[in-house]
Amino acid sequence: MDRKEEGLFKKAGTGIANFFKWIGTDIKEIGVTFAEGDWKTRVSYLIMGFGSIMRKSFARGIGFLVIEIAFIYYLVSFGWDYMKDIGTLGTIGEHKEEVLTKAGPMKVTVYGDNSFLILLYGLLTIIFIVFFIFVWRLNVRENRKEELLLKEGKKIPTTKEDLSSLLDANIDKTLLALPVLGIFVFTVLPIIFMICVAFTNYDYNHQAPAKLFTWVGFDNFSQLFSFGSNGFGGTFFKVLGWTLVWAFFATFLNYFIGMAVAILINKKGIKLKKLWRTILVMTIAIPQFVSLLYVSKMFANDGLINSYLMKWGWISSTIPFWTNPTLARITIIVINLWIGIPYMMLIATGLLMNIPADLYESARIDGANAFQMFFKITLPYMLFVTGPFLLTQFTGNLNNFNVIYLLSGGGPKSMKLSGSAGSTDLLVTWLYKMTVTDTNYRMAAVIGIMVFAVTAIVSLGVYNLLPSVKDEEGFQ
Repeated sequence: MDRKEEGLFKKAGTGIANFFKWIGTDIKEIGVTFAEGDWKTRVSYLIMGFGSIMRKSFARGIGFLVIEIAFIYYLVSFGWDYMKDIGTLGTIGEHKEEVLTKAGPMKVTVYGDNSFLILLYGLLTIIFIVFFIFVWRLNVRENRKEELLLKEGKKIPTTKEDLSSLLDANIDKTLLALPVLGIFVFTVLPIIFMICVAFTNYDYNHQAPAKLFTWVGFDNFSQLFSFGSNGFGGTFFKVLGWTLVWAFFATFLNYFIGMAVAILINKKGIKLKKLWRTILVMTIAIPQFVSLLYVSKMFANDGLINSYLMKWGWISSTIPFWTNPTLARITIIVINLWIGIPYMMLIATGLLMNIPADLYESARIDGANAFQMFFKITLPYMLFVTGPFLLTQFTGNLNNFNVIYLLSGGGPKSMKLSGSAGSTDLLVTWLYKMTVTDTNYRMAAVIGIMVFAVTAIVSLGVYNLLPSVKDEEGFQ
């Protein structure tokens, strides 16, 4: 074990120790507050906000009390019914029951438990419980704070002062309240739900409410990495390999060619500079949904490219741009240059103008040629400034759904790939097909977790290698 790994383990151990130390300190503080507090504080342990209301801090007290009442009402009237079944995700499935009608006995279909709703609302209830514990802790801490203020002979903030602080000292909390709620509802909760689905057998054969689905542990992960007849191991690693290859070429070809175009247009003696920049920017103005679908049709077997090449006699049969796996991948990478180069050209144009001209002048005096100045001055400066942008582009290309799906739809299909995966599918487009086409939500959730893992590992690994991170003052 080298020093770096030893340092990482030491930091991890210290972090875990500090976490448990913080837990112990917090529990001790709760006990001290109850032991040293007056009767108002002790009642507040059961009836939240009671102490604040009795001390005439009505805004805070009523706020705590309303949250407690709302939580108890939600738990009793709705949440508990779902949370109690989250361990099994339901036990009563679809079945027939005989009912007595005017025409006589008749069997009708009765739906039992709904595994989907049990999982969704069960998770929501657990999150609400965690949130309630957090608010209860704030309630205890507020009572402690108020008692200490009174013991010191200080005044507790009034309701008016509390409300005024929301527009003054605590305006950051006021402004962030709605965005944080939106992130929780539309981002955090779906992610937690997806992770849970990865540990169930939720697929086409287990559709709620008609059929129940249950917990299966790590079976789905085993199937993803299995190379057997029912496994997805071969397909996963092939799609993962192409995803990384695509992200590499889509990022760095656009980067270096876009930089070269910017240098060429900015070079002294080039005429109509504004015209060339305008022509390149036009590709950005056209929505990708329109341009990529049009380009996809142009390269089809009966598209403009094949039609004119055959008409001019340059080819005797159509070129399989979208039916040959290797050619389809090359075509996608080349077409992506048309999309990405203008963005990089605009960014590089602004950065190149900020490189001090004195550096180039000094290099010319020392006898440096154009290539030496590029590799010693221009490229290091560009990599230093655009390093974080380059990482962002690479991460975005790992999940570049538009280019792949609108051009090739992930095809062509290959016998070597299982399910609906195609030769040009990225992990993200395969995930989409797994959800929409195959209705295999459990494996789609597993792939979603893998997409996150790959993106996180690559991003964190590359980030620590960026010049702007390793040497922040290198170009200052």
